[in-house]
Amino acid sequence: MFRRLVTLATAATLSLTAGLAAPAEAATTACRPGAGSPRCQVWTGTVDWVPDGDTIRVDLAGDGTKKLVSVRIIGLQAMEQTRYSPKPQRRKGDCHALAATARLERILKAGGNKVRLTSLDASSKSGDRDLRSVAVKINGTWQDVGRQMVRGGYALWLPFPGEWAWDDAYHVAARQAAAERRGLYDTDSCGAGPAQDSGLTVTVNPDPDGADEQNLNGEWFQVHNPSAAPVPIAGWWVRDTGLRRYTFQAGTVVPAGGDVYVHVGKGTDTADHKHWGLTKPILSNADPARHSVGDGGYLFDPQGDLRNWMIYP
Repeated sequence: MFRRLVTLATAATLSLTAGLAAPAEAATTACRPGAGSPRCQVWTGTVDWVPDGDTIRVDLAGDGTKKLVSVRIIGLQAMEQTRYSPKPQRRKGDCHALAATARLERILKAGGNKVRLTSLDASSKSGDRDLRSVAVKINGTWQDVGRQMVRGGYALWLPFPGEWAWDDAYHVAARQAAAERRGLYDTDSCGAGPAQDSGLTVTVNPDPDGADEQNLNGEWFQVHNPSAAPVPIAGWWVRDTGLRRYTFQAGTVVPAGGDVYVHVGKGTDTADHKHWGLTKPILSNADPARHSVGDGGYLFDPQGDLRNWMIYP
C-alpha cells in the first residue's frame, strides 16, 4: 500500500515561521522539462540566506513586503546542522552538513540568488516551511537546484507525499551519485572509520507481507558482515531518508558471515534482532500508479560516514 511517513526536524533557532501565500490567480508552469510534465504553481523571489543544505530564506516577489519566507527544497535531505548562521565560520553540524550548505550557496549565487519556486500544491509543507522545488537561471536556462544537490552527493533523495513530479529524476540522480561515490557516497570522506575494510552492507525490506501497518516487524533493515571477523557496531546507525535513525547500542556485534536485523516495530531484542519501537511503517513502497517510486535505507558509522546503502527499486 502507498504511504509515507515524513518526520523532519524543525530548527527552532531559525524561527522559520513564515509561509508562502498562494495568490488568488497563481501562475503556472511545467514542473520539469520535457513532454508529459504536470503543471506546477510558480513564484519567484530573491534568496536572503541559506540556513542549511535543504532550506533557504526568500524574499518573495510581488507580495508587497520584505518579509522572508522559509522554503524547504523538495526532493532532498541534507545532513543535519546544529548551529545556523549566515556566516559560514559560525556553523556546526554533522559530517557533510556544512559542505551541503556551502554547495547550495554556490549554486544559488551562480544564478544571482534569484529563484523560481514551484510545487504541485501551494499548501505543501514540511513543518512550518513551505515545500517548493527551487530553480536558478544560469546562462539563460532554469537549472533544478535540488537535482544538482542530489546528483553531486550533497544530499539524499527524499520523496515527499503529494510532490512527486521530480521523484523519477532525483531517483536516477541519487543512483548515479552512489555509483560514482560522490559526496556522501564516498565511504571514508569523513576520515577512516572503524572496520573500514569489513564490507558491511545494508538491505531493507520495505513491503512486508500483508498490510504494512499490521506487520511493522516485517519491515526491517539487515546489516550483513561478509568478512571473516566479527564487527562491533555500537554507535553505528541506520536510517531511512527522513531524519529518524536507529543507533546500535553497546555490545552489538555483527558476526563473521552473519547479520543483525533492525525491525521497525516493537519487540524483545536479541543479539541479532533489534527493534526500533516505531508505531508506523517508514519505508515507502514502490507503487508507480500512485506516484511512489521508492526510497532508501542507509548505514552510517559513528563519525558520520555513509558506509553502505540501498536505494530502491
